[in-house]
Amino acid sequence: MEGITGNPLCLKSLNHISLICKSLDESINFYQNILGFIPIRRPGSFDFEGAWLFGYGIGIHLLQTKKAENIPMKKEINPKDKHISFQCESMGLVQKCLEEMKIDFARALVEENGVKVDQLFFHDPDGFMIEICNCDNLPVIPLVGDMARSCSRLNHEIMQQQIHQVVNQI
Repeated sequence: MEGITGNPLCLKSLNHISLICKSLDESINFYQNILGFIPIRRPGSFDFEGAWLFGYGIGIHLLQTKKAENIPMKKEINPKDKHISFQCESMGLVQKCLEEMKIDFARALVEENGVKVDQLFFHDPDGFMIEICNCDNLPVIPLVGDMARSCSRLNHEIMQQQIHQVVNQI
């Protein structure tokens, strides 16, 4: 596969991530009420318990496990563990909300050439790590070429339009 560059599979965007959960209700509550995702219709032909949620241009597919004991519960918040990251408008507001909701989190700071990125890490009900950051501060610089740009900021109005479109399709 050496030498392959560009977009050989003609990918368009990230569609969804899939997470196994011990309690579907608890996970839906977390992703809906903590992170702001909305439940959407899931194909009725599936023969297993689950739920689909949508927000910020991506889906989260929750899959109910039949053996909850098979999901190891992570207690330590390790920023080097697998996670999904969301950009926010105010790190201070995020921290205040997490404190009010009594959600344990860890702070981290990335500094590169005078640019600082704040990060907060915490777990969902099943131990999957969530990162909230102000990553727009960090430029995206390809390893080849000289193009540099900031991560695209989430436009709240566009997100609301996407959610409205999804809801109208239901």
